[in-house]
Amino acid sequence: MGWQKSLQGSEVSKARTIYLNEPLKNNFCKNSISTAKYNMWSFLPRYLYLQFSKAANAFFLFITILQQIPDVSPTGKYTTLLPLMIILTISGIKEIVEDYKRHIADKLVNTKDIIVLRENVWKIIMWKEVIVGDIVKASNGQFLPADMVLISSSEPQVTCYVATSNLDGETNLKLRQALLETAQMQTERQLSSLSGKIECEGPNRHFNTFIGTLYLNDESPVPIGPDQVLLRGTQLKNTQWVLGIVVYTGFETKFMQNSIKSPLKKSRVEKVTNVQILVLFVLLLAMSLVSCVGAILWNVEGTWYFGTKDYSSHSLGFDLLVFIILYHNLIPISLLVTLEIVKYVQAMFINWDEDMHYKENNIYAIARTSNLNEELGQVKYLFSDKTGTLTCNIMKFKKCSIAGIIYGNQSDKSDIDTKKLSLSPSVLTESYEFNDPTLLQNFENGHPTKDYIKEFLTLLCVCHTVIPERDEDKIIYQASSPDEAALVKWVKKLGFVFTTRTPTSVTIEAMGENFTFEILNILEFSSNRKRMSVIVRTPTGNLRLYCKGADTVIYERLSEDSLFMKETLTHLEHFAKGGLRTLCVAYTDLTEEEYQQWLTEYKKASSVIQDRMQSLEECYDKIEKKFLLLGATAIEDRLQARVPETIVTLLKANIRIWVLTGDKQETAINIAYSCKLISAQMPRIRLNTHSLEATQQAVTQNCEALGTLIGKENDLALIIDGETLKYALNFEVERSFLNLALSCRAVLCCRLSPLQKAEIVYLVKKHVGAITLAIGDGANDVGMIQMAHVGVGISGNEGMQATNNSDYSIAQFSYLEKLLLVHGAWNYFRVTKCILYCFYKNVVLYIIELWFAFVNGFSGQIIFEHWCISLYNVIFTSLPPFTLGIFEQCCSQKSLLTYPQLYTVSQTGKTFNTKVFWFQCINALVHSFILFWMPMKMLEHDMVLQGGHTTDYLFLGNFIYTYVVVTVCLKAGLDTLSWTKFSHLAIWGSIIIWMVFFAIYSFVWPTIPVAPEMTGQVNMILVCPYFWLGFLIVPIVCLILNLIWKSIKNTCNRTLLEEVREMESNRVQELNPTMFKMRVEAKNVQMSLASQPHKIVFRHESVDQSTPYGYAFSQVEQAVITQEELICSYDTTKSQGCKSLNKASSGPNYE
Repeated sequence: MGWQKSLQGSEVSKARTIYLNEPLKNNFCKNSISTAKYNMWSFLPRYLYLQFSKAANAFFLFITILQQIPDVSPTGKYTTLLPLMIILTISGIKEIVEDYKRHIADKLVNTKDIIVLRENVWKIIMWKEVIVGDIVKASNGQFLPADMVLISSSEPQVTCYVATSNLDGETNLKLRQALLETAQMQTERQLSSLSGKIECEGPNRHFNTFIGTLYLNDESPVPIGPDQVLLRGTQLKNTQWVLGIVVYTGFETKFMQNSIKSPLKKSRVEKVTNVQILVLFVLLLAMSLVSCVGAILWNVEGTWYFGTKDYSSHSLGFDLLVFIILYHNLIPISLLVTLEIVKYVQAMFINWDEDMHYKENNIYAIARTSNLNEELGQVKYLFSDKTGTLTCNIMKFKKCSIAGIIYGNQSDKSDIDTKKLSLSPSVLTESYEFNDPTLLQNFENGHPTKDYIKEFLTLLCVCHTVIPERDEDKIIYQASSPDEAALVKWVKKLGFVFTTRTPTSVTIEAMGENFTFEILNILEFSSNRKRMSVIVRTPTGNLRLYCKGADTVIYERLSEDSLFMKETLTHLEHFAKGGLRTLCVAYTDLTEEEYQQWLTEYKKASSVIQDRMQSLEECYDKIEKKFLLLGATAIEDRLQARVPETIVTLLKANIRIWVLTGDKQETAINIAYSCKLISAQMPRIRLNTHSLEATQQAVTQNCEALGTLIGKENDLALIIDGETLKYALNFEVERSFLNLALSCRAVLCCRLSPLQKAEIVYLVKKHVGAITLAIGDGANDVGMIQMAHVGVGISGNEGMQATNNSDYSIAQFSYLEKLLLVHGAWNYFRVTKCILYCFYKNVVLYIIELWFAFVNGFSGQIIFEHWCISLYNVIFTSLPPFTLGIFEQCCSQKSLLTYPQLYTVSQTGKTFNTKVFWFQCINALVHSFILFWMPMKMLEHDMVLQGGHTTDYLFLGNFIYTYVVVTVCLKAGLDTLSWTKFSHLAIWGSIIIWMVFFAIYSFVWPTIPVAPEMTGQVNMILVCPYFWLGFLIVPIVCLILNLIWKSIKNTCNRTLLEEVREMESNRVQELNPTMFKMRVEAKNVQMSLASQPHKIVFRHESVDQSTPYGYAFSQVEQAVITQEELICSYDTTKSQGCKSLNKASSGPNYE
């Protein structure tokens, strides 16, 4: 892939040496970045390249050059140059305005403040001023301006947490640890005295790798790995401050290395138009050659009053240039400036749309480019990020099952009431999370399950890695896992408050009474284990193991004496169907002998050199058994407002949705269920392999299972992770994988890097030939947003990188519904009708010059006055294209949203393709034939006017010109589906403007020395009876065939669009929604492009057809220090125990 060349080249860059506190030696890339298309120096060459890559502009440049040749142009030297300059100027101004907005957005990023050590003191500078070798101080909640090596932090064990959702989409925080050799260097004097260097690898795009060495003077070299590196775009969390040495800046940071060069995008309609312009140019050359041959034959036969003429090759070439210039207006130069204005106004309509105005933050939708407006109406594949795009990244406790009793169902009604209040998730208060007083009533009133409830709440209060912080009388919970924070926060509201953590214990306050649990061991969470456990000594002195995890791993470890298994499993299925993230909680009591025996094995496993993690997990497994089930929890990863409804609507519109996320597979599947992208009954093909051969085998076997259904849409979901995708995109497997993916109704790609997201989009874009749209809100989505035909950025909480690199920005995913189904469909109809009409009216007028050539001996004489020809597109027929391009509607907004199947009309491009284009051109050819030859035959025998004057060629030309203006204006009315006052003004006003101009223009000479041949023409024409007879007959003869054809088509070959339009115009039908729905659904069955679900028999182990439950759990995995070591380093009873967790913390916390 050519677009990857620059990225691949960067991976072989040389290693670099960074000198500490010696800035003059560190000469590397600047830290400022730019997402704009142009700068001051590149604007002119790049803009001209973009403009003259359009076939029409290149053609008119060619004509302009020809017109400068003396005695060649029959229409003057500047009739093409002037309009072309106007078009380029208007387009340039539009490009400058749009790119200026990008520069402003870049400026907001580049001018953010950061604290840097300069001249032995801390100074506040802008991001763009940061250089390699700087020592940077970042505070809690701040985004990091560059890639840097962590040298110190405020935390115990010199650790820090960073949110990487901006890079990889994962919701849980990542743990990083500073170098122990530099951990104590915190003061200005200590940092200024640092002397040495860092040698590290060159810039590359791999987030999870880093190789470097720190050389401090008079000390041994210190290795640096990825656990000591903080990347640009990550956000510091749960940490008061960190200090780091900058190693990569600007476009050399790993985040920017994963971005791609901002492409110059062209819409499919523009590409089709360019091809047709080239074909028209060939036709123009053919017409010119025919005219040259006609001129030769005319001169060879001879005409007595012309005398003889020696026709040389020089004369042939001269005549060819004359005819090319004569017919060049066959290609409409006005089309370009018309489209620029039309698209700009369309973009304004998007910007002004109140339905896409997010009032909570006062954010409007923004069309950052207007060149792709019609592309919004043709989207077939939608690639969406998950975190921050589909979800709010807010975990809320919703329901639970304790001892076989389900709690929280009453909160469903609250959710419904909440949706009525506002679409904004921010107004959802905590009272709507869990609203079921039955739980506390059963606990307080001595219900038989009281002990189970107490143990259930106690487990959630003890079994976690959360750190409590006191802010006066309030407790704030800091957690790397938002799921754990939601659980601890919920039990706090029920009266079980986690208050204190020390290296050896946790203290909880249960219903006003304090209990201290001694923490003996923490059995860490991992994706393989899907659970975490703690071994505690209870306040009564008993040994107990608490465990929470996925239902699959808990159930297989339950004791035979465990109760409520069947009931809890039923509740888990109920939770999963609602799209909730579930956890099972269980416990087991241990004997002293059993524990001491296991502890010996644990210490042995902890000291293993090779495969320590595997040994520990095997050791954990030996004690995690004979559980007694307490119940299950259900957490909602809150979706953005109306996401499920929007996805259902888009699926009905025949838009296929792929979710591309850097998050874990289970989380992505859970969200896919929540937003109705996949159902519980849908078989799921999981591709999780670790080699090229295994990937090829899995893909091939699944393709064989589909058989003849390969390539058709089936009721399947494909789920693949980033490691497997690396092999699936190999050239040997690529096409088979794509065929398999295209055969599935939904595709989930998990654990992807930003570049892999772009690769997926490129794969579909390259091989499928359908319009793609990518939507995301984070910096990790920039690559796919730029790669897709249309990129949409969500103005969310993960910075502005996605928005700055997008073509359109919206505040909520749900706004995509109106952006595509309404604005997209309307803009497609408007732009295509505008293009077709512009070609039609030009062909009608300028082909008449060809018909006239048969009469004038192919002499190159024009039938119309010069300035009338020039003003035809500028004034007399300029308004109808604007009304078609700005105000035309295929049907109402309500109908487009109610019946999303209407989107397939624009999506399939049925209203604008080569067939439609040439049908319109042939129609124009027929009209031009009628418009010339009917008046010609009317005046064939000439006529004598009052005063004895006879008529000339211009008399006939003005006849025809008037009929042309009337006909093309009425044709615009025939093409108009949605009449407005502007339509009437444009159509009737254009005819009146010509008549008034004609009257005035006939009297301007000699007062104004122009067009003497037009003198008195209006007096001769308006008194001629033939003129008025033709005024009525000729336009009717031209348009009657179009009217008949349109009537037959709308009657005999009705589409869903015609059905909807008829019912919109019939107000009686609108009062009967049942009948309306039945008629539209009948048409929908005929139009639906998606095949019916097929029953497929899979035999490969990668296919999962069981009912999914999922689990809500994520923690730091394989960190530089273990969770047990980290937790044991905190003592919240001491003021200095957790420096980061104080009231100065500015980041978002879990209360």
